[in-house]
Amino acid sequence: MSAPLLRRLWQYQAERFSLVAYTPLVVAAVVAAVSVSVHARRVRGDSPEPVWPDPLVWVLGGLTVLVFFLGLRLLDEHKDVEIDRQARPELPVPRGLVTLAELRRTGLVLLGLVVLGHLVLAPVLLLAVGVVALWAALMTREFFVPRWLQARPAIYMTSHMVIMPLILGYATALDWLVVGARPPAVLLPFLIAAFLAGVVIEVGRKIRLPEEEREGVGSYTRDWGLRRAPLVWLLALAGSAVAAIWAGVHTGAGNWAALLLGIVLVAAALPAVAFIRAPTPRARSGVETASGVWTLALYVVLAAGPFVSGWLDAGVGR
Repeated sequence: MSAPLLRRLWQYQAERFSLVAYTPLVVAAVVAAVSVSVHARRVRGDSPEPVWPDPLVWVLGGLTVLVFFLGLRLLDEHKDVEIDRQARPELPVPRGLVTLAELRRTGLVLLGLVVLGHLVLAPVLLLAVGVVALWAALMTREFFVPRWLQARPAIYMTSHMVIMPLILGYATALDWLVVGARPPAVLLPFLIAAFLAGVVIEVGRKIRLPEEEREGVGSYTRDWGLRRAPLVWLLALAGSAVAAIWAGVHTGAGNWAALLLGIVLVAAALPAVAFIRAPTPRARSGVETASGVWTLALYVVLAAGPFVSGWLDAGVGR
């Protein structure tokens, strides 16, 4: 560990929290969260035109959501440290690239910067930040019933995926809570979509072939079988699409969002269908890739849907 800490942390992120992969998804999710809230309030009649948050609040929100997800990764490093030492010694912490103490200090510094930013720009959002932090801490402790949860994979996954609507709920509050408006009705379908999109990613990254399983390392194919796990993934995929289309109705996105999400949904489902028919490394890899692509597409459509529908309506009107 003679290399400077910043260099080692940069290598750590490349292996365990790729900013190249996470940043576009976080940006799309935050923009979608704010967009659905702003447009839903416009449709509700709060204002004749969309009123957007201050640019600094946007930046603060995006950085905060990125820190939230990094924090979850750092907490997982602590929670899984013994399993990783035994089953995955090649990972950064077991092999000594960084220590847990260094990761803790890094996480605390970033959390401190987040709190300071909110104190300066949007103190009202600190309650939402606290709720996310509290749930993440409870997740790390497995809600104080680790054996009970681990024996019930579906409940375990659900308890952990609640963090997704909490994080995206914070992101919607960059609009409505900051301006002191009442929560728009779009929050319900949007947060359901966020929850199910989280399930898509979670299950998608833990679908494995029998020869890829490692003792002590959990997977949904081990818990549910080679057919049931991708079926659960497909159900979450379809459910997130329905919830996103429902959210689009509240924002004026209308049929355009439904059409585009339907096309992407069919394309995203193909690898899982292929895996069910014949579990292969290519199909497994396809499911994981489709999980990320689908989630990114869902947030992009929710963010851009109201604008595209407005342009289309204007074109038809002319």
